Amino acid sequence: MLMKKISTYLSLILVSLFILSCQKKKQENAAADSFLPMQIGNLWYMNNMSYTEIKDTVRINKKLFYKFYSLVGGDASSTFYLRIDENNKLIESYPGDPTKTYTRADFNAKIGEKFFTTGQKDENDNEVTVVQKSDNEMTFSFDPVYHPNLKGHPSEVKYIKGKGWAEKYEKIKIDGVVYGK
Repeated sequence: MLMKKISTYLSLILVSLFILSCQKKKQENAAADSFLPMQIGNLWYMNNMSYTEIKDTVRINKKLFYKFYSLVGGDASSTFYLRIDENNKLIESYPGDPTKTYTRADFNAKIGEKFFTTGQKDENDNEVTVVQKSDNEMTFSFDPVYHPNLKGHPSEVKYIKGKGWAEKYEKIKIDGVVYGK
C-alpha cells in the first residue's frame, strides 16, 4: 500500500515537471517568434548613458503592459508602457491616461499596408506604412501627416524577430540570453 502511494506521488511529480518544462519551452518560443520580446529584465544597451530596459509590468484597463525605462544621453529618461495584443499589434498606453492608446506596430500587416497610431487626426497621429517585411525583420515608416511642420518627413522603426529594435546596440539581453559583447 505504501509503495503504491509513493509510486502515485512520483508519477504526479513527474507529470508536473513535464508540464512545467513544456510551458517554459512555449515561453521561449514566444520570445523567439516575437518582433519585440517582452520580459522583465530584457535590455537593449548602447552604453551606460543610452539603453532601454523592461523594469516591471502594470495593468492598464485590466490588460498587462510592460514598463520600459529608457535613458538617453545620460541625462534624459522616459518611461513607456507596451503590450502586444491578441491581433499581434504593439500597443502603447499610460496608467495616468488609460483611455488613450497608440498603435506602434502591426506585426500581421503586409508590405504597403497603412494604419494610424491614434486615429484622432491630431498632431500626435501618425500614418504608418509597412515598408519592409521578411520572416525575420519588419520596418515601419511613421509620417506625422497632421502635424503642420513635420508632415512629409517620415521616420522609420525596424524590428528583428526575437531581438526587438534594430539599432546599433552593444548588447541585447532577451529572456536572460545576451547577444553582443
